[in-house]
Amino acid sequence: MTRIGTTRNYTRGIIVQLLVITVLVLTVLIWQRNFLYDVYVKNQLTTAGWVINGAILTLFVTGLARLVNLFRRYAAEEQAINRFVANMQRRVEPDEGVNPDAIILYRYTILRELWSRRSPINQNILASALIAYESSYVSFPKFVNNVLILTGVFGTIVSLSIALIGASDMVNSTTELGGLGTVIHGMSTALSTTMTAIVCYLFFGYFYMKLLDTQTHLVGRIEQVTTTLLMPRFQLQPEVIMQDFGEMVRATAGLVERMEQNQERFGEAAQMLKGLVADTQQRMSHLDKRFDQINELLREGFRLPKDD
Repeated sequence: MTRIGTTRNYTRGIIVQLLVITVLVLTVLIWQRNFLYDVYVKNQLTTAGWVINGAILTLFVTGLARLVNLFRRYAAEEQAINRFVANMQRRVEPDEGVNPDAIILYRYTILRELWSRRSPINQNILASALIAYESSYVSFPKFVNNVLILTGVFGTIVSLSIALIGASDMVNSTTELGGLGTVIHGMSTALSTTMTAIVCYLFFGYFYMKLLDTQTHLVGRIEQVTTTLLMPRFQLQPEVIMQDFGEMVRATAGLVERMEQNQERFGEAAQMLKGLVADTQQRMSHLDKRFDQINELLREGFRLPKDD
């Protein structure tokens, strides 16, 4: 496992391997160009071999371009991790000089947000989410790696079919040499397609496994940095917990004080309401007396009999 303080780039070594092996393969192709010309060009009577070999090479080149792009991305991610660790060790801002889209900086941002919200940090969930996210990038290389060898089998079947057609022509007409040429063409096509598929599969399969190793190395490095540098920084320390508890106690005391003040205000309001009710009753009694006097005056004025 890579130590925290080192700056060795694992992905860069694999990219160098890719370049060296590519040069070696091209050298062998140039060295055996006459043989390859006889197999792929001279003995191809129809376009079937060219179409199948072209499809195999197109699939191989497309998948290889995806591999190279992922290797470059992971190399940049490793550089971002190295810069991030160096910033942490020099006690400067961790994101200084780090690509804003880097995985390690995204992990740092998530931990900081969880810590600011006082939320529990589960590193296992974060690691699982990172692995699931990165696995989506290798779906197409995985498809190419699984299909390449099948294309060789498909080419062999097509080529044998062509050879059988030629053999059938030879059986029907012993004087016809075209059937013999078709048989030779079919066997040559089978050889070329099988050889192309095997070489492409070996080359691509090796670097596909190296891509998976690089991905595992990168995820492990991020989790190592998270465990050794980030988690101690964002874990809730005892003094922080006591400070939060003190703030909660102070907030509770303030709430109780406000409740007492509100209770006093409610008592004052009740006394005022009681006085208002008593004053209202007194005024109502005074009004009743006035109504009685008015009734008496009206009765005397109109000479009405008094009620029994």
